[in-house]
Amino acid sequence: MKQLFFRVILLATIFYLVFSQQVFAAYHFSNFRGSPPLHVYGSTSKTPKGMTPAQIKKMYNLPAMGGHGTIAIIGAYYDPSIETDLADFDSQFNIAPCTTKNGCFEKHQMGTSLTQNSNWSLETTLDAEWAHAIAPQAKILLIEAPTPSGANLLSAVDYATSRKDVVAVSMSWGGAEFPEETTLDSHFKSKTGAIFFASSGDSGHGASWPAASSNVVGVGGTSLTFDSYGHLKNETAWLGSGGGVSLYEKEPSYQNNYSIPKSKGYRAIPDVSYDADPATGFSIVHKKVWRVVGGTSAGAPQWAAISTLGSGAGNSNFYKDKASENPAKYFRDIMSGTNGDCGYLCTARARYDYVTGLGSPQGVVF
Repeated sequence: MKQLFFRVILLATIFYLVFSQQVFAAYHFSNFRGSPPLHVYGSTSKTPKGMTPAQIKKMYNLPAMGGHGTIAIIGAYYDPSIETDLADFDSQFNIAPCTTKNGCFEKHQMGTSLTQNSNWSLETTLDAEWAHAIAPQAKILLIEAPTPSGANLLSAVDYATSRKDVVAVSMSWGGAEFPEETTLDSHFKSKTGAIFFASSGDSGHGASWPAASSNVVGVGGTSLTFDSYGHLKNETAWLGSGGGVSLYEKEPSYQNNYSIPKSKGYRAIPDVSYDADPATGFSIVHKKVWRVVGGTSAGAPQWAAISTLGSGAGNSNFYKDKASENPAKYFRDIMSGTNGDCGYLCTARARYDYVTGLGSPQGVVF
């Protein structure tokens, strides 16, 4: 009986190892489909109930005005109401209009006869409204891929990098890593020096691509708590924040020089963080209806906007700033909270951690 038991266990183990390896080996870039890490909190309303631009700017020490160049937002599918939604948002918060007519807004479709998708439309709404809110004097370029396949999304990224006016690229989507990802790093380089930002994911501990690329700033998530007067009381790691160690990307020089523990020579994720908890989510308006949304998808477009407000944004400077004598000038160090049960790699702590990276912004100059 005991021998039969061990044979069953052995066969089950062999089956698991063989099957899991086959599945793992079968997953490649051709299977990749980007998913927007977006979460709607509560019910819809006729007026905004979430965080406002003024609140976020005060909390992260961002200027009321500013921005230069073009922020490229990489999305998927067709969003027919985006310009109307953006106008409603701007009107509500007294932000300068951003329209096709005044040259502030531009939409580029990577194909003809694009279909609609409600989840991606909400993501597009969040990205465009909040990128413009943070950097109202920068231009917004929305690039819509026909589908969120890896090939289609990268084609949209390539279009963004071909534009000389683009200074920041926001990618509020991601998915599981795959063996070929290191061969795609060149897509996240721009001859004009554009900075690439990507959400680290909303499923807790684990690496996500393209945030895992060494040429991309991975943006993790935090939770906010306020006192009875509405003042920020604490910022902690958000449970859903993606992060960890890449399976394939080697440790880039900017991280190696900073000396990140337990990375074992591979890329650590994320690099920075931003409010992502849906409970302290962002007000957006879509087709005349207001929602509160959260997720690490909110951080990518806003960090992209921050990069247009000041100077020096990018991983090379970020890690040098955090290692400087006055790191609090650049980042709020997130030192509590977790995104899983894996111990060190799932726990926020001083300096760098695999949940919130170097921390959340405390200005626009790095």
